[in-house]
Amino acid sequence: MADNRPQEGYLVLADISGYTSFLTQAELDHAREIISELLELITGQFAPLLTISKLEGDAVFAYASMQRVSRGETLLDALESTYVAFRNRIQTSKRLTTCTCRGCKAMPTLDLKFIVHFGQYAFQEIAGHRDLVGHDVIVAHRLLKNRVSEAAGWRAYVLFTRRALEQMQLSSDDMVCLQESYEHIGPVETFSTDLRKRYDELVAARRVYLRPEDAHMVVRVDLPAPPVVVWDWLNDPQKKLQWSGLEIRPTLRPGGRMKEGAQNHCIHGKDVIVEDIVDWRPFDYFTVSQAGSLGKFISTLVLIPNGETTHLVECTRFEPKSSLLKPFGKLIAKLMYKFFKIEDQYRLLREKITAAHSNGGQT
Repeated sequence: MADNRPQEGYLVLADISGYTSFLTQAELDHAREIISELLELITGQFAPLLTISKLEGDAVFAYASMQRVSRGETLLDALESTYVAFRNRIQTSKRLTTCTCRGCKAMPTLDLKFIVHFGQYAFQEIAGHRDLVGHDVIVAHRLLKNRVSEAAGWRAYVLFTRRALEQMQLSSDDMVCLQESYEHIGPVETFSTDLRKRYDELVAARRVYLRPEDAHMVVRVDLPAPPVVVWDWLNDPQKKLQWSGLEIRPTLRPGGRMKEGAQNHCIHGKDVIVEDIVDWRPFDYFTVSQAGSLGKFISTLVLIPNGETTHLVECTRFEPKSSLLKPFGKLIAKLMYKFFKIEDQYRLLREKITAAHSNGGQT
């Protein structure tokens, strides 16, 4: 029997902006194909972290329990990653299509926004269909009609309610704060961030990507979870401590979050390693630079999806301060891997992920 007791979690809506105008301009059959393709892209991006409740015309409604999403930054990374995939699909289609129909011409007018609320929901079975119901479900849907575009001029954004923002432990710095009001609901305080600006930042950001052929050490490991889950185990300080033995103390968080430009102090016994995030592409790869007395280690960790599992590739290169040490880069990198028992750490990571999945798939 299904558990219909109220639960707490995130309620997320992804809504395609410009949908009505697009349909009125385009041929219906071709327009329907384009929207279906974009909705499939969104659901595919959501699936590893969120459960799809239903498709609602031009929107995707999804949810996740607070146990499933234990770290708010992972959810924000997932939304930004979804937007990047959406924007890239629009741009690629614009460049490559030779179709001259009104639908293909109007495709660049489409954009994407997200609504994120945190609250209670319950499941209701009607005619074999399982639906989400509850006051907070209504709140999330009402927020699709808001004043963000009017106030900020944005068409692509993430709107958080105060409850969601506090649960995710995100900073509201640089966000647009508004108070919406709805009949039977009352005032709802919201905080919104510009997705197009974030997309432009990611496109403009310098890529720092170390390939296996350029590395001094390469470690490969297969992990029993999709990339979004593995990403969280690699970057959540509480989870990383469980398998690496490193205590992570954030020292710099641009905009209050982990991304390129962030810095950590990684504590291993009495040793303190300064780690800089130099490239950050959820849930594809990230690159870190770790400073030492002899030089710095550059490591790129690539997450390659393989069905419900992930093939993780870690590539590391040692860049010495003294040119005299340059011929010994590979040896020094190997000694570092041996000292920190990197392969043993990854074996323990595999065990931790396996145990977490057998305990309900919580991340």
